[in-house]
Amino acid sequence: MSNEKGPDHSRRKERSRQAILAATRALVAEEAYEKVTVEAIAARAGVGKQTIYRRWPSKSAIVFAALLALSEDADGQSVALPDTGDLEADLKLVMRATAEEFADPSFDRLIRALNTEISNDAALAAEYREKLAQPLEDAKRARLRSAQEVGQLDADADLDLVLEVLYAPSSSGGCTAVTR
Repeated sequence: MSNEKGPDHSRRKERSRQAILAATRALVAEEAYEKVTVEAIAARAGVGKQTIYRRWPSKSAIVFAALLALSEDADGQSVALPDTGDLEADLKLVMRATAEEFADPSFDRLIRALNTEISNDAALAAEYREKLAQPLEDAKRARLRSAQEVGQLDADADLDLVLEVLYAPSSSGGCTAVTR
């Protein structure tokens, strides 16, 4: 009996997953979304179409997974908002990072493609809310609650309203408007 281990299939699957997500992001950045196909993603990633379809049912599901992967850390966990103890500095950091994301043409094309698909696919829209939108909202609300607890934000502040003001389009920037 040999003690040698066989191939690590989980590592190969993860490499394939990462290659597929990277290929999807690259193709969406290079081409009009409508021209991106599962066949092109598979070719760019160096995998067969069946490898993709085993994991994702459609091109829109792959695009969502590619976007979702950008919001996760190395362990696959959603990234939390910074909490340095300085709400104003933390908000500025988050707002700058958000602006940089949307200024990146590849991210912009990816989010636009996803928004197009969400408007036509109720199941994808529900998955988007569950896996990305709601966790981000929860993280934002938790950061504001933390600021309330240390007196950096009024204890009676309506956190939903504060979030709306912070993340709605604005010409004034508004980060300091919610801090004490």
